[in-house]
Amino acid sequence: MRLEHLLAAHAQRTPGKTVLVAGERRLTFAELLQSTEALARGLSRCGVAPGDRVLVYLPNGVEFVQLLLAASAVGAISVPVNMRLTPKELAYFAQDSRPSAIAYHSASRDALAQIDAELGQIKRIVVGDAVPGTIAYDELLEPSAEPLPEAPLSAEDCMILYTSGTTGKPKGALITQANCIVQNGFLNAFDWGITAEDRFLVTTPMAHRTGLGRMINTVCLGATLVLMERFDAERTIELVERERITALGMVTTVARMLLPFLQKDARRCASLRHIIVTGEAFPVELKRQVFELLPHVRLCSYFAMTEVGSVTSLSHEEQFTHPASVGRPTPGIQVKLVDDSNRPVPVGEAGEMLVRSGIPGRFTTMRGYYNRPEETASTIVDGWVRTGDMARMDADGYLYIVDRKKDMVLSGGYNVYTKEVEQVLIELPAVADAAVIGVPDAIYGEAVTAFVELHPGQKLTAEALIEHSKSRIASYKKPRHVYFVEALPRNSLGKVLKAELRRLAGVRS
Repeated sequence: MRLEHLLAAHAQRTPGKTVLVAGERRLTFAELLQSTEALARGLSRCGVAPGDRVLVYLPNGVEFVQLLLAASAVGAISVPVNMRLTPKELAYFAQDSRPSAIAYHSASRDALAQIDAELGQIKRIVVGDAVPGTIAYDELLEPSAEPLPEAPLSAEDCMILYTSGTTGKPKGALITQANCIVQNGFLNAFDWGITAEDRFLVTTPMAHRTGLGRMINTVCLGATLVLMERFDAERTIELVERERITALGMVTTVARMLLPFLQKDARRCASLRHIIVTGEAFPVELKRQVFELLPHVRLCSYFAMTEVGSVTSLSHEEQFTHPASVGRPTPGIQVKLVDDSNRPVPVGEAGEMLVRSGIPGRFTTMRGYYNRPEETASTIVDGWVRTGDMARMDADGYLYIVDRKKDMVLSGGYNVYTKEVEQVLIELPAVADAAVIGVPDAIYGEAVTAFVELHPGQKLTAEALIEHSKSRIASYKKPRHVYFVEALPRNSLGKVLKAELRRLAGVRS
């Protein structure tokens, strides 16, 4: 079972149904299949073979979807790269994945010119205006009578998705056809109640896991996908209304940005049936406001990682009964929590979260890291993927993420989970966001240190932050040092770079 086979089946059953909307462009299933097959022939003509990597550095649009499906059809491996990355970061992905081709938009030619030497002698496929010395995307789409290349059964690797790299160099997770289809075609539908009748709106970059997830939901289920080139809150409301969007995927930040427009006229979102949230915890008060404005919508939140896919989900009814939880494991996904000796921890205690779903690559967990056998061997043991997340599980099976293992602070012999301290700090109205790390301390071993970003125009003292913390959590968990910053350093996906905070605090790695 492969993505291109699912597309072909839907094109046969519902050829005239709209599958893709991007700006003014609309493609039916029949049109998407025809263009994907033409592009697969074109890729094969220019030398892209099974197992080759194709770096996709494109904005949200029709071409992004076509390329991923066409690469799959020839048995090649897509490497989607977020366009918010710098040329230096793009060069790293190119050197690490060693692609045979890169696809980019002509508007990016100046950025790529900076790293031309690092890209080396690879094929350059250009969307948009002609660029000398490159292959025009439209040429690859030209009709041809040559037979469509058939991917060999052994070409199971589908994509390389890079981890966020918040603690080091990003690693490429090898995602298989089965990973894509089992997760997005079966488990998501089972857990969230999505169907072929849904119309998904993507507000994130397509190279991000959530954007790719909605694309694969669409191909697997035979649904409709609407793409935004870039997120804009007002434009999102317009698209929901105009395109009768039924399922909206988002992170919590997007929910905050949409709230003023919902408060102005929530009736414009009458078509919505599902809000699917991932990323940071969804604050209870924000949930309450969204529910009051959109009482007909069902909200589902889930916890996922690049290496293991989505692991748990929290249903609509559980959003207030277990608001701090990331939910219970999806049926078929095994989760266990272990100590440093790899022994299961008692119920209610924190341990590192390990995830398994059969043989790696066959169901939802990655096959391994691309070209990194040692790191794969240390991460996947007996099929269990070590996530690096510290979590606890209650007697009813609800999972609570307490920290990244590398971020946990050991102060005075006590484990301090930075996420717990961060959640206490952002309770204060003046605080926009906060991040906590440990710094060396002569007495305690490590001292809890907070970096705090305030809302514009707000003022707050370190003393007030510390006193608030003492009233909400044990005294040993309170910040001993507080730094106010204009903005927390983040990577291209919005994750806080704690390594950068350690550098700012003068901590040597």
